[in-house]
Amino acid sequence: MSFILLIFIAAIPAYIIGSVNGAIITSKYFYRKDIRKFGSGNAGLTNFFRVFGKGGVLLVILIDVLKTATPVVFGGWLFATFSDAAIAPHWLFNHFFDIALFGILLSGLFVELGHCFPLYYGFKGGKGVMAIGMIVIILDWRLALIAWGIFMLVVLATRFVSLGSIIGTATFPFIQYFVLGLGGVKEFVLALLCATLIVARHSGNIKKLVKGQESKLSFSRRSKE
Repeated sequence: MSFILLIFIAAIPAYIIGSVNGAIITSKYFYRKDIRKFGSGNAGLTNFFRVFGKGGVLLVILIDVLKTATPVVFGGWLFATFSDAAIAPHWLFNHFFDIALFGILLSGLFVELGHCFPLYYGFKGGKGVMAIGMIVIILDWRLALIAWGIFMLVVLATRFVSLGSIIGTATFPFIQYFVLGLGGVKEFVLALLCATLIVARHSGNIKKLVKGQESKLSFSRRSKE
């Protein structure tokens, strides 16, 4: 099957499914409010927790995990199964894995785009942290342990979820390629694009961190609305 055709088959559903947003759905149908009108205005898990508390957090996570995992796993399977390169007689296992990795990262990028700029919600979505977190889990368990470990250590040390998200996301492409040796140059570039999108979505948080105005994570009762 044509490589370009595979890209379209993987990317379009990934964006459409990625546009589903757990925080928006849960806030609208369970709290009768739009999360984007409260707190920081971000349609993500952290802002949801700060505004509504822990009651609907598990549902937000479930929706965002499923909407990420489904197209990403499909993308990896699609490229590994139908790519002309993947079915060539001389195609070795490590190359087969690389083409699956390409499909995972390509689909992951478009899931992120859907989450950040959702088709159903006026292109105003979240920052894609949960999406990138799920993508690294699907990519490789070692990569997930390191990236999530960095995120958790930074958050525990500083109580800044945004800083943990930025550092954990920014380092994952380099860990993937230079430390674990997963994929080739094209997969590294896709991973960089995935990471760059998430970091760019945190530009406001970066400015607040520099100015000392960023909110710290608190496990107290939800903020006043």
